[in-house]
Amino acid sequence: MTAARPRVLVVDDEPEMCDLLVSGLGRRGFDVTARPAADEAFALLGEQDFDVVITDLQMKGMNGLELCERVTLNRPDVPVVVMTAFGSLETAIAAIRVGAYDFVTKPLELEPLRLALERAVRHRALQREVVRLRQAVREARHFEDLIGTSAAMGRVYDLIERVGPVDATVLITGESGTGKEMVARAVHRRSKRRGGPFTAINCAAVPEALLESELFGHEKGAFTDARRERAGLFLEAQGGTLFLDEIGDLPLALQSKLLRALQERAVRPIGSDREVPFDARIVAATNRDLDSAVEEHRFREDLYYRINVVRLALPPLRARGGDILLLAQHFVDHFSRMFEKPVTGLAPAAGEKLASYSWPGNVRELANCIEQAIALTRFTEITVEDLPEKVRAYSSAHVVVAASDPTELVPLETVEQRYILHVLEAVGGSRTLAAQALGLDRKTLYRKLKAYGVDDRE
Repeated sequence: MTAARPRVLVVDDEPEMCDLLVSGLGRRGFDVTARPAADEAFALLGEQDFDVVITDLQMKGMNGLELCERVTLNRPDVPVVVMTAFGSLETAIAAIRVGAYDFVTKPLELEPLRLALERAVRHRALQREVVRLRQAVREARHFEDLIGTSAAMGRVYDLIERVGPVDATVLITGESGTGKEMVARAVHRRSKRRGGPFTAINCAAVPEALLESELFGHEKGAFTDARRERAGLFLEAQGGTLFLDEIGDLPLALQSKLLRALQERAVRPIGSDREVPFDARIVAATNRDLDSAVEEHRFREDLYYRINVVRLALPPLRARGGDILLLAQHFVDHFSRMFEKPVTGLAPAAGEKLASYSWPGNVRELANCIEQAIALTRFTEITVEDLPEKVRAYSSAHVVVAASDPTELVPLETVEQRYILHVLEAVGGSRTLAAQALGLDRKTLYRKLKAYGVDDRE
């Protein structure tokens, strides 16, 4: 089934111009209808749906400027492109002020006109998508605090539903900013332990000297400043869930103690000669490639298998398709309320920039981007100029293979680098999966990634 041709309504009182545009644009993929008068065109627009209107300015009766103003007022979803005589800049500016999307100058050249109409059609499609997303955000049945309707997130929801009631240890993997703690909380709320506490610790954020005490507790006087006894998080999570975030950063010395605690279901507080049983479900998370860490002896293999009973891999935001704009609208609603600003959504061009950006910081970066835009915007919609510079300036690095222009051709090393990084992105950052897909051993892949300036995190 082929896609419908974009529908264009041409308005011009010169029959020759109408014939030229109907035939010329028809050959270029548009479904064109022409009317010789603005009032006829406006009436037709009330009866039929068009993707874009192109109108002359100087016409008998209602002129193009008045038509543009009426279309903008009554059908703001339909972009208007105006035709103006060469050099009539003031007229073109007047048309833009009353709501015209774009203008082209006479004498007309069909190819620039085609490009202007294609931009207008894309603008309308994205504008309708933004409106749909606003409604979707309002009507969406959120899965706990998670938002997203992509197939990738659907698989995550399904796995949460299945693993939640089962009292098994869960390892959540994914890049930084993908929402691992939110998923851990969703697992907890789906479990039989939902009435108990959800206790969380970031293993990378606590100094090694204090981490053992935080986890296992200590006796009074066990070390300097241990003025009173402390139970530790394993015991504080009794009857609930203990979330060990960034477990891939746990020091080796503590990994063996954690393994023993998980095996024995008991902890030994620092300074104590007795073990205290605990009853808590363990959910761990990491943004590191633990398979590689095990192979390189940076993470204990026995501990890895102990925590990796059920693995729940979160997709990066760039792999979630339309969820980007859905989440963006959610954050617009949230931050506009927080800042008490009447911002209702995204301008179509801004939405296009967000959808094309790679989001290395994932959902956390998107939230920060929208918060900044809401704080800065002077309008009721976020525009491209309100977005951070790196989002505005971003362009996807596609590998050009079938290029005829010599300036588009790149060295073989560049093609290899782009492809390796593309594969790494496609598998969610896993060095293990990327090496398998590329047919490389992991040491070779690590060496190449180091040369590209990529760190050892997923």
